Formats: sequence, C-alpha cells, structure tokens
Amino acid sequence: MVQMHFSTLDYVIFALLLLLSTGIGLYYAFSGGRQQTTQEFLLADRSMHFLPVALSLLATFQSAVAILGVPAEIYTSGTEYWFLGVSYILGLLIPAHIFIPIFYRLGLTSVYQYLELRFNTATRICGTVTFIFQMVIYMGVVLYAPALALNAVTGFDLWGAVLAVGLVCTLYTALGGLKAVIWTDVFQTVVMFAGQLTVIVVGAWRVGGMGEVWKIAQEGGRINGIDFNPDPFERHTFWTLAFGGIFMMLALYGVNQAQVQRYLSSKTEKEAIKSCYLVFPCQQIVLALGCVMGLVMYAQYRENSPLASGYVKMPDQMVLYFVMDVLQDLPGLPGLFVACLFSGSLSTISSAFNSLATVTMEDLIKPYFPSMTEKKATVLSKLLALGYGIVCLGMAYIASQMGSVLQAALSIFGMVGGPLLGVFCLGIFFPCANSVGALSGLLAGLVMAFWIGIGSFVSKSSSSVPSVNTTAFPQTGNVTMTAMTTLLTTAATKPRLSGLNKFYALSYMWYSAHNSTTVVIVGLLVSLFTGPTKGKDVNPDTIFPILSSLLFFLPDKYKEKLNCGVPFRKRVTDRNSQQYQKPEQECNGCKANGELGNTESEESETLENTELSNHSTKQQYYHIVHETAL
Repeated sequence: MVQMHFSTLDYVIFALLLLLSTGIGLYYAFSGGRQQTTQEFLLADRSMHFLPVALSLLATFQSAVAILGVPAEIYTSGTEYWFLGVSYILGLLIPAHIFIPIFYRLGLTSVYQYLELRFNTATRICGTVTFIFQMVIYMGVVLYAPALALNAVTGFDLWGAVLAVGLVCTLYTALGGLKAVIWTDVFQTVVMFAGQLTVIVVGAWRVGGMGEVWKIAQEGGRINGIDFNPDPFERHTFWTLAFGGIFMMLALYGVNQAQVQRYLSSKTEKEAIKSCYLVFPCQQIVLALGCVMGLVMYAQYRENSPLASGYVKMPDQMVLYFVMDVLQDLPGLPGLFVACLFSGSLSTISSAFNSLATVTMEDLIKPYFPSMTEKKATVLSKLLALGYGIVCLGMAYIASQMGSVLQAALSIFGMVGGPLLGVFCLGIFFPCANSVGALSGLLAGLVMAFWIGIGSFVSKSSSSVPSVNTTAFPQTGNVTMTAMTTLLTTAATKPRLSGLNKFYALSYMWYSAHNSTTVVIVGLLVSLFTGPTKGKDVNPDTIFPILSSLLFFLPDKYKEKLNCGVPFRKRVTDRNSQQYQKPEQECNGCKANGELGNTESEESETLENTELSNHSTKQQYYHIVHETAL
C-alpha cells in the first residue's frame, strides 16, 4: 500500500471549503427571517427559486460515494453503466407531473402527511419510522467511507476529517435551516464540478488528450455497446439500467423526503417543476463526468490497476490514488478534489439532518402536541437537527467497527426505498386501496426487500466464487447511483445458479421495481378481501386519475367510473379563478400546523387574484389536485 501526502496548500483549500460552508449557514441564521418559524427553518419559507433548488437536488443525489464509485465502475466494467442516463427521462418526468403537483398543492411539510390524508395515521407513522431508520443507517456510512478512503491513500487524519465534516455540517444545518442547506449545496455543487473537471483535464493531458483516452479505452474493451439481453439476473443490461433505473429514480426524486422537501420550498408549483426539469441535464453532465474520469483512469493505468498492483486495498480508493498520482506535482489541486469529495458528503448529510428533523417534528411530535407554540416548535426543530448531527457521528464510529458488515449497512439503506415508493404509488394510482392494504403491502415489501438483500449478502459471503450479480447491495435514494462500487468485485466466471441462489442473483437495479411492485400487488389484494375503499370516501386531492387522464376524450361520467367512483374534477386553467375546497378528510395535526387550511374559509369560496403558491403561513387554503397529463 503506497501512501501519498497532502501539501500545506491542499489542507488550506480543504479548510476553506469547511469555513465557507459554515459562513453560509451563519449568514442565514443571523439575517432575513433568522429561522424564527418552522416554515423558515424547515421549508425556507417556501421562497426558493428553481435554480438553487435544482442544484441542491443534484448535490443531494451526488454523494461522495458516487464520486468515488462511478469512475471505479467504468474502469472495471466499461461504459455500459452510462446507459443509466436513459432512465432519467421518465424518472424525472413522472415526479414533475404527478408527485410534485400532488404534494405541493396539498401544502405538505412532511411527505408522510400524504399517507395520513390518503390512508390513516398508522400508515403515516410506519412510513416515517421506516424513513428515519433508512437515513440514520446511511448517515454514518456516507460520512465515514470517504474519510476512510482518504486516510488510506494520503494519511489524512481519519477522525479529524470525520469530526470536521460532521460538526461543520451539523452547525450550519442546525443554525441556518433549509435555506442554508440549499445555498451550501449550490456552492458545493460548483466545487464538485470544478474538482472533477480538473482531474479529467489534467489526466487526459498526461496521456495525450481525449482522443488518445478514447482509443486506449476501445483497445482495452472498455467502450461497451448496447446489451439488449432481457435477463433480469444480468448485472447491467440496457433494460436493467433504463427501466430498473426508472423505479430507482422515482424512489429518490418522487417520494424521498430529502428531495420532496426541496420541491416544497419552492416559491410556486411552477418553480418546483422547473427545478425538476433542470436536474435532468445536470444529472447527465454529472454521470458523464464520472464516466469520463473512469476512462481517463483506465488510459493512465490500463490493465495494471492500482488495486491489482497492490497500491490500494479497496476499489473505492482507486480514484483517490489516481488523483494523488496525477496531480502530485500540482499543489492545491489534490486539495480541490478532496474538497469536491467532501462537498458530496456535506450536501448529502445536511439534507439528511434537515429531512430527519422535519419528519420527526411534523409526524411524531406536532400531531400529539397541537398547542405547541411556533417559537417552541422552531427551537425544537433546531435541536432535532443538532441531535441527528450527533447521531451521525455516532453512526460513523459504528461504521468503523462494522468491517464487512458495512456492506450490509448500505444494503439496508437501499432495501427501504422500494417499499416506500410502493406505498405512495398504491395511494396515488389506486383509489380502491385501503389502509389495511397499505400497511400490509408496506410490510410485505420490507420483508421481501430484506429477504432478497440479506439472502444475497449471505450467499455471496458463504461462496468462494462470485455470483452473477457482482453488486454488493441494492440501491435507492442517495446511494442509488454508485454505492455498489464501494465494495465492487469482478466475477471471473458466471456459475450456474438454481433455486434461491438464482433468486438472490437478481440484478440490484431491479430491486426497487420488484419491492415496490410487491407492495402494490399485496396492497391491492388485501384491500379487495377487506373491502376496497369507496370512491366517495377518497379525498380527490390525494390521487392521480391516470386512466381518465390517458382517456381524456371520454365524457366526465365515464371518467368518474374510471376513477373508481372518485368525483371527477375538471382541470382549471385560469389560476385566478381556481376554487380551493376543503378535503373530506384531514391529516391529524395538519390543521394545527396551519399547513392545509384555514377552517374559517367556506368550502367553495372563490379566491380572486391568488397565486397558486401556498408558501404563506398566515393564510392558507385547502387545495385541489387538478388533473395533470404527461
């Protein structure tokens, strides 16, 4: 194991990243609204424009694991992973035209409030607890893994990096709220782009330019064509990446609290949708940068990889070794890349802190303390963000003691996203689903997810021959794109598998689709046997009438039948004449929070010259989700 070292300038650049991130948090803590209400602290007072929201969405998605993982994946297996970009189209169009309108017009703060409006309180609490479990497990890993890789390659103090990043992130999140998180994400996104571009430019120049990089990659068999093999047990094929990836994207950009919270912070619904559209080209650029960096790394080492040569011990250390090797004669540039790496950690972890504080406050505290004053609620929200910061540092220590169990911890994070996506899809697309079906489906989805995930992990651990599915764990949420390469193994042979071993070899890219489909099927069957929900009892605001939207040319009475009896409502195009009606069922505690309505408003009151934005906390109204079409 060869160890390299940072220069003084590299340390200075890394320190500047932490200082500037802290400064942004302090600025929003002591200026403007000063985070004195929960709306300001948790939702940036619903005042954000689409550009910072889009960059924040991107930064949350682009974790440090991704920055280390994608190039290692391309170096090892070639460019086939690039086809994941195809899934971004529907993976972002569907949230933009279905999930965002529903959540935004309902005026939610926590996405799990939807589950109570659609089903019942128990479903909401189960969803919230599942999300908290998911994020707490992942926080420590995403903080510890890049620090460990940095320590192994450069000798950079391991716990110094963990504590510095963890404490800085906790400070600006707890003081500055979501507005500080979003604007630090913007700054960190710029740093991430700068760091990756620098490495690509210098690395390509060293091997003779991008033309030479491409030529070497072609000669080495790293430029892959399109594999149309439909076998779901193949790790990466076009169908696996393009269609399995759609469900993975929906779990992240459709129903993940960390991302939905950014949509809800937008000034208007239109701004929220624009932010989702802007993420698409940005994601393509991010994916391209990671893939090109992998090709440049291959051009530098070819078949003599740092891993095979013994210079590093783990695949996720290869990128850092490459950076230190290529940039060692250029003081400051290794520090820029490390700043890029930890920008990914900061953005991901700060999003986790803020979203965890939000769901804990809105779903587990406010409904049971309706008389809590706004001042107390805001202080408690800040303390929750601080508390989760401390939990993150504790989880980082636990991750350091896990050893091979680290792989299982990342698996657990990925297992949860699919079932959560399934329960939201069950509520949004199937008006006949009832609360018993939702709870049963969620439980079945989680059981199936843990069965496949843990079974796959155990079968790989007990086998000396790698299985067909060489990916260590399933993925959704922040780990979706590249956590699989953190502990990447390459299959020298493809053994014949049968029985449960074959089942466990399902490609990780299908995990989200499989688990969410399990939730929907079980939920519908249980709802059918226990008595489906009648159309008149469903709050129309909580469903998306997909059939009546596709068959838009039918008369209204037939559309209502297609909606399972849920009253059909015409789409209103004149925003100044929209009628905002009170939903038939209320979320427990939402009325007290002042987020879904003003009880003094009459049910059919027409609001004149009122913008669709519901960011005001002084006077808010119940919203109708009008039909939208792709």
